Amino acid sequence: MTETATQIVRRLQQAGFSAYWVGGCVRDYLLGREPGDYDIVTSALPDQIEKLFPRTIPVGRKFGVIIVLENDHQFQVATFRAEADYQDGHHPEFVVFKNTIADTHRRDFTVNGLFYDPVERKLHDWVGGEADLRAKIIRTIGSPGERFAEDHLRLLRAVRLAAQLDFNIEPETFAAIKAVAPKILAISAARIRDELIKLLSPDR
Repeated sequence: MTETATQIVRRLQQAGFSAYWVGGCVRDYLLGREPGDYDIVTSALPDQIEKLFPRTIPVGRKFGVIIVLENDHQFQVATFRAEADYQDGHHPEFVVFKNTIADTHRRDFTVNGLFYDPVERKLHDWVGGEADLRAKIIRTIGSPGERFAEDHLRLLRAVRLAAQLDFNIEPETFAAIKAVAPKILAISAARIRDELIKLLSPDR
């Protein structure tokens, strides 16, 4: 799967677009853990992604998210974007296609905000994620209150990541989790169940 994920990035770059692995797969790769899946971000727009790859699923096309099917695996390929107006505490009302910096700052935790170019084998870190990874710290990107207000599920995700990776939650981030913990009730039971299953499954 790693080689296929690299080939997808290479194909996007050869077509003139920026492209990187991003998020949990980069975090796990740097920790020496086998990523369960690979997310890819790119400057290519959804229609350009679809033209480059013969088998795709427009799972979140209006948000810039396309599933690419390659070698019996699914890869989420998304256009760089910024998000705004999270009225339900989970989903943004709209997105704007942007650049790498904007895409980084919409993400949850610094250890998930790392971009990696597997072709050049180069890491890009605009949020201090590499240092937090070495220090084994879970810290929000920017204001904890703002990040948790955008998506209440991040409250559980922070705890789950800390437990799975044996990391500590940074004090300001932990204080925000305790302060807004009741807001998790606004999230559907199904999404909460999914996070709890991951929390209780060491290999996830």
